[in-house]
Amino acid sequence: MIYEFEGKTEREAIERAAQELGLDTSSFDVEIIESQSGGLFKKGRVRIRVHTRDGVPGAASSSNVQLQEDSEERSARPQPAPVPMDDFEQHMLDWTKNVIERMGYKAEVSIAFREPKKLGVRIDTESASILIGKKGRNIDALQLLANVYAGMLGRGDIKIVLDSENYRLRREESLVRLAYETAEQVRRTGRSILLEPMNPFERRIIHTALNDIVDIETKSEGEGLMKRVRVLLKGRK
Repeated sequence: MIYEFEGKTEREAIERAAQELGLDTSSFDVEIIESQSGGLFKKGRVRIRVHTRDGVPGAASSSNVQLQEDSEERSARPQPAPVPMDDFEQHMLDWTKNVIERMGYKAEVSIAFREPKKLGVRIDTESASILIGKKGRNIDALQLLANVYAGMLGRGDIKIVLDSENYRLRREESLVRLAYETAEQVRRTGRSILLEPMNPFERRIIHTALNDIVDIETKSEGEGLMKRVRVLLKGRK
């Protein structure tokens, strides 16, 4: 089943969902579908969509829960006309497909999204798990090369984001849950916790997700690109 909740922050919306549904936060998937400030994890009005494996008794009667719109109603909405690709986008798709094929895998690539200074490329392949790699290391490496190639084309101002099987969104959601669960453990034990090494984007998700918790703070430790985030009680060393 799919439900929707609102809150001033992502944390508040997720905790409200857990309370209303009577579930642990680790037992459902969260999709952030609206943020008044325009960012994923900043303060403001936030709306999330909760995916549960089974129906939750009594949840539909809550005033804070809305069932997902009927699929027929969604399909009736007018769809925007497709935007034709420019030469740069076509070069990026051709390059990505060619590199993957040289690795020995078949894939179809397409434009996932267009944002100011950012271009998303979607990779559809039966070998997604291999291309993504453990903790996304393979697709991160491929994305790094894609950005180097974009710079060679004279478009270093645009960040290329590669994704397959919605890995990026799922990774963000899992990191938000990890942040909240770690904060609760730190509060319960009084001891700081050092998380696994993460890239700058992943560390920023942890930092921002816990930024609005008054008694918790985070610090990055280590050298180089892959640093670790320490979660601790505010004021503790």
